[in-house]
Amino acid sequence: MGKTISCSVLLSLISCFYLLFATALDTITPSKSIKDPEFIISQNGTFRLGFFSLANSSNRYVGILQIETGLSKTLLGFSTYLVVLNGKTEILWSSKNVTNTAPNVTTAHLSDLGNLVLSNGDDEGSSLWQSFQHPSNAFIETMEISTDVKKGRKVEIKSWKSHDDPSDGNFSFGIEPFNIPEFVIWNNNQLYFRSGPWNGNMFIGLILPTVAFSWFSVVADNRQQTFFIGYEDSNHSMLTYCELDSQGEFSERRWDVEKGNWIKSYSINHTDCDVYGKCGEFGMSNSTKRPICSCLKGFKPRNAEEWSRGNWSSGCFRTTPLQCQRDNNNGSGAGQSDDGFLEMKMMNVPAFPDRSSIVNGECKDQCLKNCSCVAYAYDSSIGCMMWSGDLIDVKESSRGVDLYIRLPASELDKGRSSKVIVITTVIAGIVVITISALFLRCRILKHKGRNKRRTQIKDKFHGENIGESSIGVKLQQLPLFNFEELATATNNFHPQEKLGQGGFGPVYKGTLDDGKEIAVKRLSKASGQGLEEFMNEVVVISKLQHRNLVKLFGCCVEAEEKMLVYEFMPNKSLDSFLFDPVKQKLLDWRKRFNIIEGISRGLLYLHRDSRLKIIHRDLKASNVLLDQKLNPKISDFGIARIFGGDENQANTKRVVGTYGYMSPEYAMHGRFSEKSDVFSYGVLLLEIVGGRRNTSFYNKDDLSLLGYAWKLWREGDICGIVDKVILESETYSRNGNEKEIWRCIHIGLLCVQEFAKDRPTMPTIASMLNNEISDPNTPKQPAFTEAPLMSHDVEDRVLLDDVTLTNLDSR
Repeated sequence: MGKTISCSVLLSLISCFYLLFATALDTITPSKSIKDPEFIISQNGTFRLGFFSLANSSNRYVGILQIETGLSKTLLGFSTYLVVLNGKTEILWSSKNVTNTAPNVTTAHLSDLGNLVLSNGDDEGSSLWQSFQHPSNAFIETMEISTDVKKGRKVEIKSWKSHDDPSDGNFSFGIEPFNIPEFVIWNNNQLYFRSGPWNGNMFIGLILPTVAFSWFSVVADNRQQTFFIGYEDSNHSMLTYCELDSQGEFSERRWDVEKGNWIKSYSINHTDCDVYGKCGEFGMSNSTKRPICSCLKGFKPRNAEEWSRGNWSSGCFRTTPLQCQRDNNNGSGAGQSDDGFLEMKMMNVPAFPDRSSIVNGECKDQCLKNCSCVAYAYDSSIGCMMWSGDLIDVKESSRGVDLYIRLPASELDKGRSSKVIVITTVIAGIVVITISALFLRCRILKHKGRNKRRTQIKDKFHGENIGESSIGVKLQQLPLFNFEELATATNNFHPQEKLGQGGFGPVYKGTLDDGKEIAVKRLSKASGQGLEEFMNEVVVISKLQHRNLVKLFGCCVEAEEKMLVYEFMPNKSLDSFLFDPVKQKLLDWRKRFNIIEGISRGLLYLHRDSRLKIIHRDLKASNVLLDQKLNPKISDFGIARIFGGDENQANTKRVVGTYGYMSPEYAMHGRFSEKSDVFSYGVLLLEIVGGRRNTSFYNKDDLSLLGYAWKLWREGDICGIVDKVILESETYSRNGNEKEIWRCIHIGLLCVQEFAKDRPTMPTIASMLNNEISDPNTPKQPAFTEAPLMSHDVEDRVLLDDVTLTNLDSR
């Protein structure tokens, strides 16, 4: 039961080995050996050294653990120094650089502190090697983490590679003196996290509960240049230890007697804001704000484009030079009176401060005298801290000290007279009162308008007749979001949150108060689609539940605002992968075939398996969304039609859809059915295999991808049709996917035949994809291979392939 605390050396595994062991319970000598599962125990019975295994591994490891928390098995040994041997007495590990002039009396003793000490057998008991100086991923109350600057020695704990692999991982935890001691976490020798300076009682700016890490104490011997982190008071009544996990999280764990297990009492380094230098030079982070990074006052982003994308590593630069810098450039000397300081309350100060023993009142003057000084702070236990050069890793904190940033006078908004302040205050009061009154009136009117709007939409839904049946949806059955809620979730529909743009309008990413991520589809006032398409999508998709159809969470109807709220798809739409020269390399054949199958399952559900037969009418790459694992989900049901009763085909005078995906009978005569969706599916299938848009062939010998595929099909040239990314991938040549790809091209050509009666149904397509129909029909010449669909010029064609068109009369 419990968890092994590897507070000592953690050695790699061997399948069968033994170790030299003495007669004493807590000591190993050269005279005897033990085999797994034998062990030694400290004299007080607290610590045990032996072998153990991890949950998902058959390997055996050496470790020291506290007996109160559970037992493991292990093996250890030594000759003139400490060694681990296998069955052939070959050395698998040794205490490096440890020698002994008296091999017969060397001992390895497991002390009551949990420290395995290798020493000579002399009276002085000099230590040759200690396990406490080579810790693994855990830190217990009897240990110390230290740095000896003079000798260049460090004792630091290292993370495991993974939960079940105790070899050294990427992260390490230790103490760095810098100019003021701090504890830090390194990631592959790169600074990853810093605690802030130690002031004798706490790490400045490190937010911890009162009881968390209350035992932490830092001891600094500045003369000897040695620094220690350890327990201030040992409390053996409470079992406690700290651990650095494989993800770089440093946490405190305590033994819960009732649960019989270790529980995490607190941890640090668990937000993006905690990562060292997240916001770059002169950037400031705050985990409670969105975005978490901002520039200090008087600075602006060095790379505005990257900054807007959420990449803040380039940092910020000063917009107006300091007066002392301008004076130095002019040769007139530093003008300290023209620069001032911006006070920032409760900050975790930047990295690498210079320390001065001067008192608080002199910090400002001292910094002003030095033009390279850009900031200062004061702590009563440390004294003045000053910074020159770039400020890195500035964080707002609920604990910390006041930080003063040096700025030119023009940035400090000084010089306003008291009269201006009084006038501004009075005007602001009047404005606030006026706005409050208008806001209250607007809320009353909006509430009335919202109720009226809901009633209108409810009546519209209940009166909607489709085919032979009346299809209605009660808004009460679908969650309603208010405008303010969605505006907050999308950061007021900020351009940075915009996922894309469709015929309906823009789509934004949002995060609700409960942390759920959503996609908000907002009807644009300039959109060709309106209330009818909005209601149609709510009617259709609210009744559908399938893993290959996007899920609708709810809608918002207020005044002129109409919005739909969907589940968030992190990989956006299929076209953003399929037609992107970089991202398409992520789509090997197996992923593409899974996407082809998923789309077919979604269409099969719409046509045959759902309670209502639904024709999508606008199936295309941009209307197929991809989840985190690249599973496809069909979206955008704004122009879908529900068939009632035994209805199989319908006519319309209003042709809507996307050219390049529309079947000929629908585009020319306004007739649509399951087979018109099948045609769109065939075009999409060929695009997925070929990695090219159907309309990308205009101005070439072939009028479309369909014509191109048809020509190469007749010539038996599969390589000419298939995307080069697939042909060049290792999985293609290794798995022999030629037959499966050829079958998909065959199915695609069957789907795009000119006459609807020749095309297969979705159940037949599903059977062909699964190879249940091994000998499908021979395809006939596809539609639109002799002449273009319409007489638009080339630029119009490419545009029309991406946009859903409405209000077009059929011919």
